[in-house]
Amino acid sequence: MPTLKPTILVLCTGNSCRSHLAEGLLRAAAGDLFSVASAGSHPAGYVHPMAIAVMKEIDIDISAHTSKHMNEFLTGHVETVITVCGNAEQACPLFPGQVNRHHWPFEDPAHASGTAEEKLALFRRVRNEIQRTFTAYADGRRDQQKSSGRAASA
Repeated sequence: MPTLKPTILVLCTGNSCRSHLAEGLLRAAAGDLFSVASAGSHPAGYVHPMAIAVMKEIDIDISAHTSKHMNEFLTGHVETVITVCGNAEQACPLFPGQVNRHHWPFEDPAHASGTAEEKLALFRRVRNEIQRTFTAYADGRRDQQKSSGRAASA
């Protein structure tokens, strides 16, 4: 009987930038281990076009992502909640089955000012910061799973 993958929910206030960057990056790094979703406490109703553009630069397509409210996940089983902004951390409820909670805040590129190129530079920087953090997290969880798998089979 196949087992369901644990769900990781990435939360942000607007669910338009950082949470979608993290969702796409974590799914690329560990989609074989986890179901990954993102949501917001006050969803913006769209995914920022520059977030889509900078992910496309690294061959990750988030163009089909939608902005969702975190309450949509209250009836499911969420193993890990990761907040990527301070407001979401404060507004975050406990989810059924939640075992882990992490708070890793990142600057919000949606509020960038300047030229289009300056805004894109900020989106790229935040994407790269999120990528480093979430890839390290995925690697740690993969190592943890391998160790517990060896211990269970020993």
